[in-house]
Amino acid sequence: MEKLQGTANYFLMSLLKKAQKVFNAWIRERDKEKGCISCSTGRPQNAGHFYHAHLYSALRFNEVNCQGQCVPCNLGKAGNPEGFRQGLLKRYPQSTIDLLDSAARNRVKKLTKWELEAIIREYS
Repeated sequence: MEKLQGTANYFLMSLLKKAQKVFNAWIRERDKEKGCISCSTGRPQNAGHFYHAHLYSALRFNEVNCQGQCVPCNLGKAGNPEGFRQGLLKRYPQSTIDLLDSAARNRVKKLTKWELEAIIREYS
């Protein structure tokens, strides 16, 4: 039984990695002409999360929470949260940011096999 459970967890983790890869590529393509969300000058080479995906799994695949971001802001400045919020406010109405902040109260969501497969299909 333990081996079966380990296999299922491995399968879900591989689906999660694939879903993240497909989603991030979609974000980079969507935002390639917009410039970095945080500094607006850098070329978005990463898909940065305002609410970090490893802490807020419920927002990992949220299109507002995830924006094109340059490497220096995403990795060198820990996501540059001040610039990221300012960039969000330039791209979205305050009501959308309020909904994102409200959604952040539910930090954790364990996605099912079917949800991950749906994300992969939607963003491929």
